[in-house]
Amino acid sequence: MVTAETAVVLPVLLLVLAGAVATVTIVGAQLRCVDAAREGARAAARGENATVVVDVASRAAPDGARTTVAADGSAVTVTVAADVAPLGPVPLRVRVSATAVAQREPGGTGTSG
Repeated sequence: MVTAETAVVLPVLLLVLAGAVATVTIVGAQLRCVDAAREGARAAARGENATVVVDVASRAAPDGARTTVAADGSAVTVTVAADVAPLGPVPLRVRVSATAVAQREPGGTGTSG
């Protein structure tokens, strides 16, 4: 009787475990996007050019992330987006992204997108 109950409960427990692992993976990637966008916005506010900003952001971003830089007057916006496969080989992709805005510092040369 215990064997039958275990046979019924074990797949449910594995499904819950897979869901928890997927959630942690997605949240971790989201936090990396937030950090990368923030680092990129800081670099842009200092007056770094767009190539340097993308390089700085890509170091903190998840693998395969795309970084965009947009300048509007005195504000600079950096967006980092990535498609995450939370369950590895399972063909499920989740898009995470983050945007950070910073004001250019006085004396900065500006960012060209």
